[in-house]
Amino acid sequence: MSMQPRGDLTTRTLAMPADANPSGDIFGGWVLSQMDIAGGIHAGQRAQGRVATVAIEAMHFIKPVHVGDVLCVYASPERIGRTSLAIRLEAWALRRRLGERVKVTEGIFTFVALDAEGRPAPIPASRDEQ
Repeated sequence: MSMQPRGDLTTRTLAMPADANPSGDIFGGWVLSQMDIAGGIHAGQRAQGRVATVAIEAMHFIKPVHVGDVLCVYASPERIGRTSLAIRLEAWALRRRLGERVKVTEGIFTFVALDAEGRPAPIPASRDEQ
């Protein structure tokens, strides 16, 4: 397992008591939601517009997130198709806001680019592909 995050730092969020179970572990659904937000930001920038989540695959919860940790989500493109793109997301926790950095989960989220009417839209070629 890599000891360095892969991709661009896309979001940083403080895990709060309201997001935890009585043992102080953050709910997996909250972590999943933070990753979906980060993936949407990254995918929307690449697609240059509106995107929607269509699939989550290869999701692995590695370690728990605790109240007081800063959850940092890193995003990198995995696959880019005509109207959809898969984004690899890694979530890392900074223990107690400034302690050790540990990888807590990862997964691949697929988004579809949408036009103003909500129909699939072509993803523009990136500067590297032109």
